Amino acid sequence: MVRWEYITTFLKADSKREEDFLVANYSWKEGMPIYTPESLIPLLNAYGAQGWELIQIMPVNVGRNADVLVADAGSGGRTWAFTYFCTFKRPLEEKSP
Repeated sequence: MVRWEYITTFLKADSKREEDFLVANYSWKEGMPIYTPESLIPLLNAYGAQGWELIQIMPVNVGRNADVLVADAGSGGRTWAFTYFCTFKRPLEEKSP
């Protein structure tokens, strides 16, 4: 039976951080959007290179205590976010006896 290990983390979209990647792989007509989700790809690929598989990603707003706002009724349910809560999994390495 396969056993899994999991990690969760917040990843922030930031086109300035990943400008080289974005320029090489995408063309923007009116300039590069600062919070474009495509800027997450190098970060996601880095996790993948370590054997992690992305199993969930959700845009969220993060509070001061690392608490997560998923819906804001005060704004009519519309909240803009550039931070994503991600869950990854990979097979748990079995320890030799």
